[in-house]
Amino acid sequence: ASITIITLSITMGTIMTMSSSNWLMAWIGLELNMLAILPVISKPKTTRASEATTKYFLTQAIASAMMLLASTTNAWQTGNWDILELKNKFSTTIMTLSLLMKMGAAPIHFWLPEVLQGTTLQTALLITTWQKLAPITLMYMISKNIQPTILVSLGVLSMIIGGLGGVNQTQLRKTMAYSSINNLGWTTMIMAFSPNMAIMNILIYITMTTPIFFMMTSTSMKTLQNMSTMWTTSMTTTFSIALLMLSTSGLPPFTGFMPKMLILNELITQKLTMLATLAIMTSLISLLFYLRITYLIMMLTSPMTTPSLTKWRAQNQKSQLMTMMTPTALFIAHLIPAIPS
Repeated sequence: ASITIITLSITMGTIMTMSSSNWLMAWIGLELNMLAILPVISKPKTTRASEATTKYFLTQAIASAMMLLASTTNAWQTGNWDILELKNKFSTTIMTLSLLMKMGAAPIHFWLPEVLQGTTLQTALLITTWQKLAPITLMYMISKNIQPTILVSLGVLSMIIGGLGGVNQTQLRKTMAYSSINNLGWTTMIMAFSPNMAIMNILIYITMTTPIFFMMTSTSMKTLQNMSTMWTTSMTTTFSIALLMLSTSGLPPFTGFMPKMLILNELITQKLTMLATLAIMTSLISLLFYLRITYLIMMLTSPMTTPSLTKWRAQNQKSQLMTMMTPTALFIAHLIPAIPS
């Protein structure tokens, strides 16, 4: 029964935020969602999980307070609680920072890797995908009122931090957290110029991350060292996850290349060539750690000898969702011409 209530609250909270037109209702939705996910994060009875839950709670609570501050200030100034009418400059800035903090983009990103590392792979998947939807929807709704400078500078900052942070990790959940920060950077940056493209970028990121986490769960892969013995569990999974990493890094001909190409196209159309160059340079940094993962998986397959313990006895769980999402996450880049800009 408790599982049903928690699942319902997490889904309802996000849906409530996404469908509301009033700041208070949006805030209530986010709050409901946050309270429901706390028991999920603290489910493993370890000190790490409790610490992760505390960190998550504190950051989200502060972000919620900032959100209330911004919407109340706006209501004082303009007498309006409507989400689309957030006209006050101070309010939009505070609100943007609060939403960035909620989704874990730079400069308030420090909680994300820590929380993911402290909890299970399934919860990590939930935090990197579902939990991003509500804040991004709100940001999409107020995007026309936010000053582009803020979005662009914080977006580029997230891209750089996501790249450099991921290079330094051996724990895969932390690497995935930095990968998430990097992708949120792209989303935030393009939000200033083409909000629809930002939504497309985040949806494709979710499509690529979900099968990766599913495969990491089914092969119980947690560190870079675990990966060298991955071929003992399932060869198909091994190759799929290597390709998915390349896709997430944005290499053609995979799906991950699609949002990157469209975003760069949009930036160059709007005469922002320097920004486009900067964006593509930061994506080179993150390419480094995706390629390292791919290399470890591909090159250390059988019959390579390995010093690590092999996992012959690991149970291989099959998931239909994983099977459906993997081809989508790899091979829909040819749909680029069909996407209305």
